[in-house]
Amino acid sequence: MKEKPDKREKRRRLSLLLSIVLIFCIWGTIIYAISKKTSQEMSESAIQNLSESLDLIQSTIEAILQSEAEFQILIAQEIARVEDPEAYVRTFEKNQTMAKLSLIRTGKTEGVSSTGEVFTEEELDFSAGGRIEGLEISQSYINYMGTWSYTIKCPVEQNGQVIGNLYAEYIYDAIDKSLPNGFYNKQASLYIMDAESKRFVLKPKGMGQREAGHLNLDDFYRANNIQDTEIQREVVECLESGRNILFYHDIRDIQALNYMWSVNDGTIFLVGYVPVEAIQREGQTVNRSILIVVASMLAAFFLCIVLYYFNWKQQDKIRREREEERKVYNQQLAEALQAAQIASESKTTFLSNMSHDIRTPMNAVLGFTTLLAKDAENPLKVREYTKKIMASGQHLLSLINDILDVSKIESGKVVLNYEKFALNDVISSVETIIQPMAKARGQEFHLEVTGIRYEYLEGDETRLNQILINLLSNAVKYTPEGGDIWFRVIGLKQRSSQYESIRIEVEDNGYGMTPEYLKTIFDAFTRAENSTTNKVQGTGLGMAITKSIVDLMGGTIDVFSEVNRGTLFRVDLELRILEAQPGDKNKELEIGEEEDLSGLHFLAAEDNEINAEILVELLDLEGASCEIVENGQLAVERFRQAAEGEFDAILMDVQMPVMNGHEAARAIRSLKRDDAGSVPIIAMTANAFAEDEKAALDAGMDAHVAKPLDMELLKKVIKQCARRKETP
Repeated sequence: MKEKPDKREKRRRLSLLLSIVLIFCIWGTIIYAISKKTSQEMSESAIQNLSESLDLIQSTIEAILQSEAEFQILIAQEIARVEDPEAYVRTFEKNQTMAKLSLIRTGKTEGVSSTGEVFTEEELDFSAGGRIEGLEISQSYINYMGTWSYTIKCPVEQNGQVIGNLYAEYIYDAIDKSLPNGFYNKQASLYIMDAESKRFVLKPKGMGQREAGHLNLDDFYRANNIQDTEIQREVVECLESGRNILFYHDIRDIQALNYMWSVNDGTIFLVGYVPVEAIQREGQTVNRSILIVVASMLAAFFLCIVLYYFNWKQQDKIRREREEERKVYNQQLAEALQAAQIASESKTTFLSNMSHDIRTPMNAVLGFTTLLAKDAENPLKVREYTKKIMASGQHLLSLINDILDVSKIESGKVVLNYEKFALNDVISSVETIIQPMAKARGQEFHLEVTGIRYEYLEGDETRLNQILINLLSNAVKYTPEGGDIWFRVIGLKQRSSQYESIRIEVEDNGYGMTPEYLKTIFDAFTRAENSTTNKVQGTGLGMAITKSIVDLMGGTIDVFSEVNRGTLFRVDLELRILEAQPGDKNKELEIGEEEDLSGLHFLAAEDNEINAEILVELLDLEGASCEIVENGQLAVERFRQAAEGEFDAILMDVQMPVMNGHEAARAIRSLKRDDAGSVPIIAMTANAFAEDEKAALDAGMDAHVAKPLDMELLKKVIKQCARRKETP
């Protein structure tokens, strides 16, 4: 069977691409191997070259010390033969090597010196234990000429007895003259350090640069930023054991090979560093070779690309068509991904904000529930607490409904819900929530309402509640115990006869905010941070959400604050005035008929015993009766057995065992009886998403009521279903 042309072309192009990749991999492997080998050889060469140079300098210094010791032994032998050793010492003249000669007789503490002054051994320190040719060598010191020096102590023997000790002072400058005039093109840094005192006693000429302050090893550490504790530990061990060490460390941002080299069994050390570049010059040739190899590789790779390009050019038309199709498809995927990301971010932001807002009314619910249990025998307080719990619960329910509204979360927007409300009720419900919070912190809560002309207005009561609670709860949180909170509702001059202009002010004498933070207070996820406020929990979304709602309502919000003086938030809103106000003689407020459930009999499918008990009691309070079944299948069987018209409506839970609410509704609608298609079936479930309501209607139900149950809403829904039933 003959292979299709497009498959052959794909195979040919794949082979060409694999050849290019193979060539690139081979060249890359070769270059990597060469680079690795070169790096290892250069590193080993650097250490070997430096070690050899330091060994040479070490041998030179030790040879100088040895010759000085041997010469001093000869002088001691000469002194032993003269009649007046002291006179011999006094006649000694200093030379380029020996600066001073001194003699102390055995049994005496003082002696003579070639410089004429009285000499004592107390001026010297031989405790380090260093020796040259068996002779003791002192710790380094600065002599009377201001030059770093050291003294060798040699016994003077006459007829097999020690008659005294000869002390010869040598200067380190004499060693400088015998050392090579620099190494590694004078780029190396070299010091001679006394091991006991860790003082730098010599910096030979032509041995690199030395910054001022290199007086001892600590200065050397500080000037060259050698702070690694591991390196310093190795240096200490080096000084104690007299061994040599090499280590890499950057000196003034230049990679260098540092060293400490023992001389004369560790009495003195060679200390310094050599730039790695100086000891790796021989690697430059190798580097040039590597560059040639890289250039060859790139040329070969470029040639392969050119060949591939010409091959690709031949199929350009077909490929462009395919790319265009792929581009359209990728764009669709990108748009879908972006939409998903926006939805996810919107959910995250919204839910984070709700975390704060839900806890505020929940505080009131839990607090008054505790008081309700305490004062259960007091009917007046029970009614008062119940009313306040209901107010907080209603606010909490409205927030939960917002969270569960998928369409709002995914769009990232909140749509205002315009309804009739009483401004006095809004203020009272907010006060009910905030007052206990302020009281718990020992704060004074002040409420002032002035200049309000109309009590009944039209707007989004839930969003207005959210604005007030956000501002007031923040005032409570960011005000210390014993502070004051002012809540003012002020009627402004009307701009239109149809709108009431309202100014809301929330003021506190709390921590306040800085001018810098005031510029970003309405940005999402921002919070004032200081030693006091950073202990206050919050998402940083409250003010951003508040401003968004105020803007959506067509209002303005301003903030004024001083640190430790307090904060004032000012919100200006315009709310539509209801045409009919209670108490108006000429107009009547349209509130709607009072719904009544007296005498109605319901069938309810509810698998949760607590929910079932609550439903029965609530309906009983309204004068209605209810029969409970545990699942959808029992609900279908009970309705099949019931007389026609026995049940005025069916209240159907959705998530139930055996048969769920949707299946039960479809089964009831399919029954062969006259009232199966007309009996109102109301979904009564905690599934409050928009798609849940649509699914209930698609299953044949008449309406959808979300839990927790709102009896006023349920009465309205039942009334509407009854009206639709009566309408032919």
